[in-house]
Amino acid sequence: MPEDYDYIIVGAGSSGSVIANRLSANGQNRVLLLEAGGDDRRFWLQVPLGYGKSFYDSQVNWMYQTEPVVNTANRPSYWPRGKVLGGSSSINAMIYIRGQAEDYDNWCAAGNPGWDWQSVLPLFKRMEDHSLGESEFHGANGPLHIDASSRGLHPIYKHYVTACQEAGLPLNNDFNGATQEGAGSYHINVKNGQRMSASRAYLWPIRKRHNLHIETRALVTKVLFEGSRAVGINYIKSGKTKTVRADVEVILSAGAINTPQLLLLSGVGPAQALSELDIPVIHNSPAVGKNLQDHYGIDHIYRSQLPTLNNQLHPMMGKLWAGIQYLTARRGPLSRNINHAGGFFKTRAELTRPNMQLYFSPLSYQKTPPGSRPLLNPDSYAAFCIGVSQCHPTSLGYIRLKSTDPIEAPEIQPNYLATEHDQQELLEAIQFLRRLADTPTLREIITSEIEPGPEVLDDQGLMDHARQQGGTVYHPASTCRMGPDPTTSVVDANLKVHGLEGLRIADASIFPSLPSGNTNGPAIMVGEKASEILLKDNVKLK
Repeated sequence: MPEDYDYIIVGAGSSGSVIANRLSANGQNRVLLLEAGGDDRRFWLQVPLGYGKSFYDSQVNWMYQTEPVVNTANRPSYWPRGKVLGGSSSINAMIYIRGQAEDYDNWCAAGNPGWDWQSVLPLFKRMEDHSLGESEFHGANGPLHIDASSRGLHPIYKHYVTACQEAGLPLNNDFNGATQEGAGSYHINVKNGQRMSASRAYLWPIRKRHNLHIETRALVTKVLFEGSRAVGINYIKSGKTKTVRADVEVILSAGAINTPQLLLLSGVGPAQALSELDIPVIHNSPAVGKNLQDHYGIDHIYRSQLPTLNNQLHPMMGKLWAGIQYLTARRGPLSRNINHAGGFFKTRAELTRPNMQLYFSPLSYQKTPPGSRPLLNPDSYAAFCIGVSQCHPTSLGYIRLKSTDPIEAPEIQPNYLATEHDQQELLEAIQFLRRLADTPTLREIITSEIEPGPEVLDDQGLMDHARQQGGTVYHPASTCRMGPDPTTSVVDANLKVHGLEGLRIADASIFPSLPSGNTNGPAIMVGEKASEILLKDNVKLK
């Protein structure tokens, strides 16, 4: 392996995979892609429902724990994050949501030109290979396949969709189309019954490019600087520290946790915090690790008179039959995720756009602490879940170093439900769940409410349940957010780190605010946008 490259990309996740593909396409740029985890060509990573196996698998998962959160009953939250080629796109639930046009227009209005909806829509379309075909809203020839079919949906999802219509939500089978509001089935990143991760879409076809080197199990420990310019990195592989130089740029795509952690370890961050750990300050960047946002969610669980996936996947014979279906035809329950439907709605009529996301799963399971069991096992009785999460939370958390040891996980404080705004919106959403369960269609099939339970009648009890049982929807972002002010943001609209040269960030950490919905699609779009910017600015500095 040569000791220097043009570009070094740290992190082969949703954004990094894209950038490696696009930068190496011309055959001239020498590109090094470093990933702390291993190869993603593992059976259970390609099985869509296999993420139940990777949920607690330290071989492919960072398995982070947050600090206790005051407003969620002083509980920590378990945060699985991908540690493998493809990053979290290799272990997530595969729901493809771009967000609302207003999300990106707000990014632009906050001082980030070129990130408005009309600017990013072509990037989304370029990356898409949508089963609905080319249209005003979708692309059809990109690397990332999106399945909009109803194949494999459990029949009970139709009861949920009908109930949503009875509760006042319109039918919407394309949350990435003209409007996001309504209820329907989700589009997913699955092709022919197999997961379509960022790695499968962007890296698998190009592994043999002579100018791209992919190094797995390489933990980057420090960005190296000469003056204010990033010139390379140190990383650990097989217990040995190696150094590689970047002649053009270093691009951090390690995600909303690992990217700020690496910056802090490298001396880029709040000067006082760095000094307290005796880390030499390369650049005082107060916003590194700040502004952490995440979608907080809660499920209500109901026993069902009709069969659900629990009836198929809890018994051992049912598991065996599901395995046979998958191995022989790439069909059956294993060929989809568990969120068979969902939606977006407004908790108050005066709102101009949806502020809540819905999730419908035709099964139920109990989450347990990491290490207590190897997979998420469905309950033994027929049941289903309906969940909600807030689209636009205002509570902000942070990422901090616990020590200078790069192997030690950082301190993660999501600070859920810290604002009255978030508490009120979540209560309104929970009240909607109760109304939804009381629609004629769901009343016919629900035998009892398991959680929160029929004894929970008042708003205080509903919120207590949400604080005690809710948790992350696995969408951390904004810890190196983009903006024009170096005191409140980390990168500018061209993804350059304020005050430094040769260093950019491209992953979910740069989101100025959370998109409305699942974050994997927007993170891949950031990789496309970063590639476009980098290729435009491509002037070798040899």
